Amino acid sequence: MTNDDLASLGCDSDWIVQRTGIRERRKANDDQASSDLAYHAALRCLESAEVEPSDVDLVICATMTPDHITPSTACLLQQRLGCIAPAFDVSAACSGFMFALVTGAQFVRSGSARNALIVGSEVMSRTINTQDIKTFPLFGDGAGAALLQPCPPQPKITTGLISYTLGSEGDTKALCVRAGGSREPLTVHSLGSGRQFLSMDGRTVFKWAVGIVADSSRDVLAAAGLTPADVDLVILHQANIRIIDSAVAHFGISREKVFVNLDKYGNTSAASIPMALDDANRQGLLNRGDIVLLCGFGAGLSWGTALLRW
Repeated sequence: MTNDDLASLGCDSDWIVQRTGIRERRKANDDQASSDLAYHAALRCLESAEVEPSDVDLVICATMTPDHITPSTACLLQQRLGCIAPAFDVSAACSGFMFALVTGAQFVRSGSARNALIVGSEVMSRTINTQDIKTFPLFGDGAGAALLQPCPPQPKITTGLISYTLGSEGDTKALCVRAGGSREPLTVHSLGSGRQFLSMDGRTVFKWAVGIVADSSRDVLAAAGLTPADVDLVILHQANIRIIDSAVAHFGISREKVFVNLDKYGNTSAASIPMALDDANRQGLLNRGDIVLLCGFGAGLSWGTALLRW
């Protein structure tokens, strides 16, 4: 769906580009849910890794748009893949993939899993009110997946996940879907009031995100004994080009090292980082041994930042 496709809703194409950097986004078919998108991403990931679905021994799905409240989207994915593995969801919105990635890494490091499938999958178009012309154009649907395996030991070099930080700073007002949970079950009144849709305080989120990206990035670099100059590629949650540009300037890293694809997909929440990783990889921007900085941030408020050696 291009910006022009949203004109009938009262959305201004130039305003969207200037304020967000988004030119188009994808929308799932009416008969598709998060597990469907996750399944296709998982198959592509496993094919690339040359691993059979039956060899997957852990499935973690990061999503804020699950197929059902229960069972988990990860269980639906596990069943469809046909693997025998523990499967569970992680709900951390736009930082969900980072939480899932770090969680999966602990299973692999402890020896509890050898093929951990980590998926971020969202159907954000079902959470946004089409009448909210400032929020609706920001979000898109999509899924991305990564497979974690033990890294073979190498002398004097750390491969895979080098350092990370996860955090939460509770703020239930900045980004919230108010109705649909046990606090406020869906009723005719809440549906009529649109409380089942995502509400966002954009100014508050913007200011917070810029600071947390810079601070958490400095933390993981310091823990690894590295500097911004050592980083080869930066992939931030694809929320808004102004957030990305401001955070990068605040952090002091070269803009040329920052990968951006939100112009094509919009904000896909937990799917944005794995989708960006896949795009960057397919474009030949990732080489063996590269230092990659990943940072997800969003509702909670929560964040997850990590350094990895590709």
